[in-house]
Amino acid sequence: MSGSDPILQVKKLIKTFGKKVVLNGIDLDVHKGKVIAILGPSGCGKSTFLRCLNGLEDVQGGDILLENKSLVNKATNWRLVRQRIGMVFQSYDLFPNLTVIENILLSPLKVQKRNRQEAENQALELLERVGLKDRADDYPRQLSGGQKQRIAIIRALCMNPEIMLFDEVTASLDPEMVREVLEVIAHLANQGMTMLIVTHEMNFARLVADEVVFMEQGSIVERTPAEQFFTKPNTERAQQFLNILQF
Repeated sequence: MSGSDPILQVKKLIKTFGKKVVLNGIDLDVHKGKVIAILGPSGCGKSTFLRCLNGLEDVQGGDILLENKSLVNKATNWRLVRQRIGMVFQSYDLFPNLTVIENILLSPLKVQKRNRQEAENQALELLERVGLKDRADDYPRQLSGGQKQRIAIIRALCMNPEIMLFDEVTASLDPEMVREVLEVIAHLANQGMTMLIVTHEMNFARLVADEVVFMEQGSIVERTPAEQFFTKPNTERAQQFLNILQF
């Protein structure tokens, strides 16, 4: 793969729930090291789009290619793909009966069959990076929402993914906890992680994204460099969206 080829390509992607069309022919190229913020009104298909990208939703048309290899076929091993395309959700989904370190190590040890000491060293290093190394032996009930979400991010990173998907990861957090989670994602952007981020945090999207994809009714209405989107979007609909948010 040459440096100019996209790491991830989406071609004419169709997703339906019954007769309802949720994604209507999505085209998107994602290049390595780029951060794309996916914005748009509630119900426009943003979260469903991310879920399609790592096989949590099947699709009814189009294609998804990871390094030029199609994922939309029956032979795709999504367990392997999800090691390459990590995802973090609104809900932390930590196992309450496992400690922080046990939650993080579960997949590296069970799925990737990695050496325990090597995986644990990586987990502790990542925990230290987000200021939570001293909570490694705590249980989720002992953590704040912001701490749980940072653990969920670390758990995904410990699988060494090439792409990270973030679906409204601050939506269920108290305002004072939002910053600590966004700082972790901003650090990943600075480290060159390829990311697609669904968020309502406009200031954060402007700060961290290279590009903005603006969606409405299952379609991409606009794709623009982030700074241009927030200062002079190409479409009237995007401008209306920003005006409503008083951005």
